[in-house]
Amino acid sequence: MTAASILKDKGGEVFTISQEASLAEAAQLLDEKRIGAVIIVGESGGPVGVFSERDLARQIARAGAEALNVRVGECMTRDVVFCGPGDSVDSMMGMMTDRRIRHLPVVENGKLIGVISIGDVVKRKIAEAEAEARAMKDYIATG
Repeated sequence: MTAASILKDKGGEVFTISQEASLAEAAQLLDEKRIGAVIIVGESGGPVGVFSERDLARQIARAGAEALNVRVGECMTRDVVFCGPGDSVDSMMGMMTDRRIRHLPVVENGKLIGVISIGDVVKRKIAEAEAEARAMKDYIATG
């Protein structure tokens, strides 16, 4: 199972926002789309950061309600970890675990084609384990 196969099943819709947007605008987008992170795009349209619920919570903890007026570009995660469409579930899980992140933008030929969440990866790992268990049961039953 690869990032491309996950995106084929879930779709490649990506929600983005400008670095100039306020945290209030980003929070509204997260709520409206029922997502945990949004990709920040630069002037060229390419990804320059990720803003997550964690980032929002940290800013509110530091500055209270005034944080909602801060620009997303001031507190987004800039060191973005990307994966490619051919990356395996195990590879993506490793990246997420090592970096302690929950969202991986998928980039192909420099273009953002989707986002894989930790939930997407866990769902596929469970499906793989269930398929292996069924295959083993079938093998034992016919042997």
